[in-house]
Amino acid sequence: MFKDNWIQVLAELERKGEPCVLVTVVEHKGSTPRDSGTKMLVTEQGCYATIGGGHLEYKALKLARDMLLQGEQQMKVERFNLGASLGQCCGGMATIMLEPVVRARHHLVLFGAGHVAKALVHILATLPFRITWIDEREDEFPTELPAGASKLVSDDPVAEIDGQPAGSFYLVMTHNHQLDLELCARILKRGDARYFGVIGSRTKRKRFDYKLKERGFDEAALARMICPIGLPEVIGKHPAEIAVSVAGELIGAYQQPVTAPGTAADTQADGTESVPSPSYQV
Repeated sequence: MFKDNWIQVLAELERKGEPCVLVTVVEHKGSTPRDSGTKMLVTEQGCYATIGGGHLEYKALKLARDMLLQGEQQMKVERFNLGASLGQCCGGMATIMLEPVVRARHHLVLFGAGHVAKALVHILATLPFRITWIDEREDEFPTELPAGASKLVSDDPVAEIDGQPAGSFYLVMTHNHQLDLELCARILKRGDARYFGVIGSRTKRKRFDYKLKERGFDEAALARMICPIGLPEVIGKHPAEIAVSVAGELIGAYQQPVTAPGTAADTQADGTESVPSPSYQV
């Protein structure tokens, strides 16, 4: 079935802006799990079809996901002897080609479908982002989503954080301050965000810092939360102006080298002075 429909599957991944690697058995000799021409599509969190299972497929999945994690765009060719050293007893030889076929994009989890979020996703659609857009209210989403954005209507937005890929970007801008706080706590608990911003004023920031400290988060953890968000030079409060400002900050974030949380620009104790932003409020 996949052999006949892999182009359609690939087209759907392209429509969603989800990066993937096409794994193809390009050569086989002797006894192998699958013949030449067998294909498998690998995404960050799943795969479509199989090249035969076993340790060969495990190796292929790891190689493909490492390529996705590193944003590699060059094709790779790997050869495997299917003997005891690989934990397989086929005894043959398989050569696989790993080909990134959808451009790797930065994954942004956007909470809230208000005016600023609506303006922002249209800008981000022109940038190397794929967006998981989450809100409890289905009627708040536009009828047509921009390219690279997928909506997720959830009764429990906080629970959706646990299933996101490591190194994701997070933006919290819901209509509910208590929900914002719960989202912040769960994102900080994960501790693996590449960027984490919360819309709001400096007063909101101080309130959240106090409440999060009560929950056991230290200064180093709180320093990874950016609030207010946006470029300091942009002081307008129209949704489009805020969206452009936040998009600029996101561009600056993804253009920085990837570092472990807390080791890059997170040098301020309260997280507010490292990016001196205007007080955008919900």
